[in-house]
Amino acid sequence: MTTQGELFSAPPLDTLLFEKTAYCTGFTSVAGIDEAGRGPLAGPVTAAAVILPIGLLICGVDDSKKLTPDKREMLYDVIMNQALSVGVGSIDPAEIDRINILQATRLAMLTAVNNLSIPPDLLLIDGISTIDSSICQKTIKKGDSLSLSIAAASIIAKVTRDRLMIEMDTTYPGYGFSGHKGYGSASHMDAIKRLGPSPIHRLTFRGVKEYIACTCSS
Repeated sequence: MTTQGELFSAPPLDTLLFEKTAYCTGFTSVAGIDEAGRGPLAGPVTAAAVILPIGLLICGVDDSKKLTPDKREMLYDVIMNQALSVGVGSIDPAEIDRINILQATRLAMLTAVNNLSIPPDLLLIDGISTIDSSICQKTIKKGDSLSLSIAAASIIAKVTRDRLMIEMDTTYPGYGFSGHKGYGSASHMDAIKRLGPSPIHRLTFRGVKEYIACTCSS
């Protein structure tokens, strides 16, 4: 007898294969899940969960890292308009420092799933880590390139987080958040050295923790 694991073991021939296999084996609501902002020195980690209509193929949807900002923005609107449900979850830097980035990422994903308006019965998760949910889960390495639902989630998560970091550039000027989005660019590292960490920096991260003493009291 074919097991559920065997049904998902073959590499997909198209970006809907995981979803098609799931629906053909009895699942009724499949959500793709991905995150953005795991590596930056500042800002939240943000995750998205996306349930697409069965068989819907959105041209151009791919791993968000492969797309230009303009393309991501355009596809964000398309996904939001055509998805059956979209959930987003963000975990702030203080919580990241408290529980570590892996656990914060898993929590952001769980929050995104809980924010879906339609309860999923299968989660397709980018990467190798499951989340603390009783819902059936399938982790997929490089899932944002292999599953349309996960790719759609990667776009929603990335655009949502980028927009927030652009807002933070106004709130905390001088760091250049609108440009590097919190990642460890040379200009960002220089700003941390000059100004000390801001309230949205991750104080346990290398490249930030060395300069905590530089933070000026407000």
